[in-house]
Amino acid sequence: MKARDFGPLSHLAFIIPSILGIILFMIPFSSDGSVTILIAIMAGWLQEKLADSLSLIMTVIITITAVVTVLVKIIGPEKLDRTPFFQSLFNVPWVWVITRILGMIFAIMVYFQAGPEAIISGNTGGLLLDDLLHVLFAVFLFAGLFLPLLLNFGLLELFGVLLTKVMRPLFKLPGRSSIDSLASWLGDGTIGVLLTSKQYEEGYYTKREAAVIGTTFSVVSITFSIVVIEEVDLAHMFIPFYLTVAVAGFIAALIMPRIPPLSRKADTYVTDEADDIEEKIPDEHNTLSYAYAQAVERGSKASGPAKFFKEGGQNILDMWMGVAPIVMALGTIALVIAEFTPVFSWLGYPFIPLLELLQVPNAQAASETILVGFADMFLPAIIGSGIESEMTRFIIASLSVTQLIYMSEVGGLLLGSKVPVNLKDLFIIFLLRTIITLPVIALIAHIIF
Repeated sequence: MKARDFGPLSHLAFIIPSILGIILFMIPFSSDGSVTILIAIMAGWLQEKLADSLSLIMTVIITITAVVTVLVKIIGPEKLDRTPFFQSLFNVPWVWVITRILGMIFAIMVYFQAGPEAIISGNTGGLLLDDLLHVLFAVFLFAGLFLPLLLNFGLLELFGVLLTKVMRPLFKLPGRSSIDSLASWLGDGTIGVLLTSKQYEEGYYTKREAAVIGTTFSVVSITFSIVVIEEVDLAHMFIPFYLTVAVAGFIAALIMPRIPPLSRKADTYVTDEADDIEEKIPDEHNTLSYAYAQAVERGSKASGPAKFFKEGGQNILDMWMGVAPIVMALGTIALVIAEFTPVFSWLGYPFIPLLELLQVPNAQAASETILVGFADMFLPAIIGSGIESEMTRFIIASLSVTQLIYMSEVGGLLLGSKVPVNLKDLFIIFLLRTIITLPVIALIAHIIF
């Protein structure tokens, strides 16, 4: 079908929401002397307005999440069969149930300043509840609400078709994989993993393709990236930061599919009948006209305002309740270990010579943040936020985003999905991404600073 076969309203249903999404998420704006995106400006305004209440709000959200999760386990998840969204939100594996309970305990202890100083200190649990979670609350509220503008009205389809001829020669992947990557970038890495797993199960990707896409293209979203750069107090550098992440991530995406363990995955489908899937653009179209036609078709099928706000609300709850308790639990434990034990110093020792070779200031302090990112993407930024050198904080933030595999979300989700990777694969991929992207990021940082 051609774009001209649709009425004017169908064209507007694609064009208007997509332009709004681009303005909110992609166009740089100047605010208080720094350059950032509109979503981040709105989040900053809300943080100021609710500054005195956000610690209590986040404690309540984390507590409700833990309590309802336990109740669902007790009464049985089948009671939520009529509400699949809430079933997926609260019916989680036991490891995440325990994590949510821990997050609740830590949040309550910090809020009421009751318990061991190691947990409630301003350098550990207090830093998370009274600082990072304030940012998460505000950014997730606006980003979650407006995400459907990017995901549901044809923008992904437009870019998906336009990038078809890029994905195969560069990354050895089918064109449709660009949609998974874009969904991750614009939405959330978990969206990319879920899309990849579903398409692999339906026979659209081989084992190798699914493994490559899940571990290389489930990129960290703009939303999370804003939180990371704000945590290291460099929000005014968001644009150069995100461009650095994009360049380093692109180079990693070129290399990773061509080396083990990803290159050794079998090029076989999970279903026999799915081989040789057509990716051709119909004869009556060129690439641009077909991309636009696909986008208009998607936009014409989009639902009205009620469904838009329903999906936005679900995104917000998914981010608040899915991410905040894990960050509170794993973050507090990691910060206690970082603050009161030499564990991360030991783990970072092998990287000190490399950081010194790359002329990274405060190399020893920076080395302590490198491997902790495997547990959670926010932890390097939290641990490195006190480092004096702006360049080093910039490098830590950029590296934490390009490492990509963190067990609190993308890594855990990959292990729970049908994508053919195991824990050993994920750790090796994490290390390889670190070794590949660190020199690229350091080089760009030296140019910027």
